[in-house]
Amino acid sequence: MKKYTFKKEERLCSKRSIDDLFHNGSSFVVYPLRVVFLSRPTDPEQNFPAQVITSVPKKRFKKAVDRNYLKRLMRESYRLEKDKLYSFLQDHSLNLLLAIQYVSNDKLPLEALKGKMEQLIGRIENEITKSDLGKGN
Repeated sequence: MKKYTFKKEERLCSKRSIDDLFHNGSSFVVYPLRVVFLSRPTDPEQNFPAQVITSVPKKRFKKAVDRNYLKRLMRESYRLEKDKLYSFLQDHSLNLLLAIQYVSNDKLPLEALKGKMEQLIGRIENEITKSDLGKGN
């Protein structure tokens, strides 16, 4: 049985890691989501292969209620799709830092976001495979 959890350890909170991600990471867009990711060799002290941060800009959604709602939907769609990403990362002995940003002006329903998240995870796997780190194995 798969566990569809999203624990504190899976959230990207470290300021140093976030700075590292945005300065050294690669990015792409699967509309309405923009992704910045940074893959590293596996760290034995980390229990989870990926750490994620989600954001919705105040510029596009003025009300905190709307921003929080969209962040909740993004986390939920990631939580349901992450097992594919985790198995890929474990096969390649990698850890991943991931920032998912919402770039649309419209609110998408959960089902649409889940589809986009699935595309996004597939694209991350392709990008890692193409990169030098992915070719190391």
